[in-house]
Amino acid sequence: MSDQMPGLPTSVKQAPFPQKRFLGRFMVERSKDCIKCGTCARKCPFGVHDRRDGWGKIGTPRDWYCIGPECHMNDFFCVDNCPVGALSVTDGIQFKSLGDYRWPPKLIASNWKQAETGRPPIEGLESEVGNSGGGFDEMSIAFPREPGSDVPPESVKLNVLLNRRKEGERIEIGVPYYGGGMSFGSIGLSIMMARAKACAAWNTFTCTGEGGYPEELVPYKDHIITQIATGLFGVREETIQRARIVEFKYAQGAKPGLGGHLLWDKNTPDVARMREAVPWSSLFSPFPFHSVYSVEDHKKHIDWIRAIHPKALVSVKVSTPTDVDMVAVGSYFAGANIIHLDGGYGGTGAAPEIAKKNIAMPIEYAVPKVHKFLVNEGIRDEIVLVASGGLRTAYDILKAVALGADGAVIGTSELVAVGCVRCGNCESGRGCPRGIATTDTELSKLITSEWGSQRIYNLFASWDVQMRDALSRLGLRSIRELRGRSDLLRHARLSKKEWKR
Repeated sequence: MSDQMPGLPTSVKQAPFPQKRFLGRFMVERSKDCIKCGTCARKCPFGVHDRRDGWGKIGTPRDWYCIGPECHMNDFFCVDNCPVGALSVTDGIQFKSLGDYRWPPKLIASNWKQAETGRPPIEGLESEVGNSGGGFDEMSIAFPREPGSDVPPESVKLNVLLNRRKEGERIEIGVPYYGGGMSFGSIGLSIMMARAKACAAWNTFTCTGEGGYPEELVPYKDHIITQIATGLFGVREETIQRARIVEFKYAQGAKPGLGGHLLWDKNTPDVARMREAVPWSSLFSPFPFHSVYSVEDHKKHIDWIRAIHPKALVSVKVSTPTDVDMVAVGSYFAGANIIHLDGGYGGTGAAPEIAKKNIAMPIEYAVPKVHKFLVNEGIRDEIVLVASGGLRTAYDILKAVALGADGAVIGTSELVAVGCVRCGNCESGRGCPRGIATTDTELSKLITSEWGSQRIYNLFASWDVQMRDALSRLGLRSIRELRGRSDLLRHARLSKKEWKR
């Protein structure tokens, strides 16, 4: 572990939730008929039951470890083994209320399990898709019917080069994704630190968002993208000079045409100091950059960064209008290294529903549109294309690459890993019950950066296993070989019918 980068996770370690904060998928109840014999504690291999020998007491069931009623197929099922029938296992009432159609309860619990163990879930939890009825949920990967690949999973290469131009630093990340922008103000410092530590450990990046660059992130500067958005909050020469990648946020997929906003109760004195604003006042970023109305203006922006930091790579984050392919080509000729397409499925919990669902083009349409246009223009291999906006799982990342992206940008998955329940109260200063989307000093204490970084690290470890396994089954030796292979995708419903034949 480097002295310059303190607190980095170095391997997968068990990172369970504190007991009082975890919601189990199932509810294990013990009636008054219990005789405290301890049979359940001896039989259960998952640690649901705990009997303190010598005390004659049985603790409250740790039902977040329970695999549910399907355990009845095992000879150690506690309900069947209880001599007085005092135990029952049912679906958790609170669990059913979690999330939404894109993040249904099982997908949230799957993420939690991966963040705890560092391994793909095996207890009947869904780790691939949600219930949205569209987008990546309606796609499946067309694995061969008969296994026979000669590519061992451990030999699969997941690294992605982020600069394909002759100029600028050659930066390669170890995984086909990096963390998207989340500003200080939208989330607290402990979460920013957790993300930075986990991404540094996996040799990838995380992004500051538009709220400035806290000094606490400086030890991890080689893995930090600094963002310049329309409000220019916290933008300074020294933060640009220390960043290996600078991202211009021209638009956000969750609310294109609206700019960013931070409501007053999240703009604490610390946040305001970073943003050079007045505390306890709502902050709104304009749309668009009023200094950019053409490709030529866009090039001046990029030249500005290169004048301050000649080696920096420049990423351009845009939403997905119908002419997004022309936008991408314009950014290429302006000198950008990375085109970041941001769809409407993800983004801030503070974005209006009308914006998220009705303005931008779905990311699964935008990626192949841009990819094919860049191929036809003969410049595809000179620019890096990354996709974001609702990519939740390892399989979502693979699907985005198969559609034509080089990699993905993720965000919400990291927050779910540290306890997000998708309640949608992100815009409120004290609205986040998990201590994630808050700058409140008391709520922020619920999560430490060490615990959070281990959870995110573990999630990435599970993704690593799943992506390597998937590419191995497809007979591909690298993530690069998957790019643009839309022939390896099928409509989920159609593929199920085909497998029955």
